[in-house]
Amino acid sequence: MIIKAKDGKQKQFMGVSFDVLATGVKSMVTKMNFKKGNFVPFHKHPNEQSGYILSGKHRYKFGNYDEILEQGDSYSIPADVEHSIEAIETGLVIDIFVPPRKGYL
Repeated sequence: MIIKAKDGKQKQFMGVSFDVLATGVKSMVTKMNFKKGNFVPFHKHPNEQSGYILSGKHRYKFGNYDEILEQGDSYSIPADVEHSIEAIETGLVIDIFVPPRKGYL
């Protein structure tokens, strides 16, 4: 599958705008467009979520982690683990979900 930028789907989750970049049978790639002050409260889903910080500063809380992540940092949140995200600065994050997140399709 190839998705051209002009054909991407823009969506929102808990006030955060994001783009669905590509969806395969077993994975999904999104670009989260965080604005300073965006806050995604604790939630969980049956998808493993791994991500890479392209820009900005973001606070991730899950398991024993309470970390501020910046450009070049990455993370992986196991399936069914509660987590929250706070955008301390405006920035972009690439998220990969396995399997694809049904609510994002």
